[in-house]
Amino acid sequence: MALTPPAAEKGDFPWWLAAAGALALFLAVQIAVNDLYSQIFAIVSKGVGITVFVTLVGFTLATLFGLLLAVMGLSNSLALRQIARFYVEIIRGIPILVLLFYIAFVGAPGFVIAWNFAMTPLIEAGWIEPMRVRDVSLLWRAIIALTIGYSAFISEVFRAGILAVDAGQIEAAKALGLTRLQRFRFIVLPQAIRTILPPLGNDFIAMIKDSSLVSVLGVADLTQMGKVYASGSFRFFETYSIVAYVYLLLTVSLSLGLRALEKRLRRADEERSAGNGG
Repeated sequence: MALTPPAAEKGDFPWWLAAAGALALFLAVQIAVNDLYSQIFAIVSKGVGITVFVTLVGFTLATLFGLLLAVMGLSNSLALRQIARFYVEIIRGIPILVLLFYIAFVGAPGFVIAWNFAMTPLIEAGWIEPMRVRDVSLLWRAIIALTIGYSAFISEVFRAGILAVDAGQIEAAKALGLTRLQRFRFIVLPQAIRTILPPLGNDFIAMIKDSSLVSVLGVADLTQMGKVYASGSFRFFETYSIVAYVYLLLTVSLSLGLRALEKRLRRADEERSAGNGG
């Protein structure tokens, strides 16, 4: 029995998007005409900048670290492969919230102790002041926790993308005299990026949502601003409706942008294949 292509491939009208757009328009009208919703939106939106900052910085660092882990996991060195596998399996088994608490209340104090111990001669000489735990920003503790947590997942995405590259192209690059680094930079990585773009985009969207966990540390992100207002006004329904609305604006718009990028890349590949065939 032949499988039919998905609706998006057949060019069907995106009714889900129309329904989501209608809901977004309805809430936008409520925010515009209702003083309560307007007030809540004005307060909650102050945390959007922190949410975006945490997501962008955390995801960038996690992507770079994840790529490094993927390369280590595919290296010829047994020690590097085992270190990468150990890291990935351990970190993937720890919930992000638990990791957040561990980094914030165990990792940060441990780092401060280690720093002060290493800098003891300079501290005793009066050249620098000893570091205190409160000197380590809660915002950066949260970013580091998200970076550590997501790097394990992203490394597996990179590993799968790298392994998907045709071995024949790598052999051809070797025959042309390209070094290992040149093969990775010019042959493997560009093709792997096209393959991993959808799952990488999913991880980015997931981090936008998981960035709400930083509110447990009191970081003034979108969720924290909503939580503070709701606890003071007892307007839980209205407040969290606005919070959910803003998160949906961020995630759905990003999802649509990623889909458009995927279609553009697919179209470019088809045109390139047709040109080569011609």
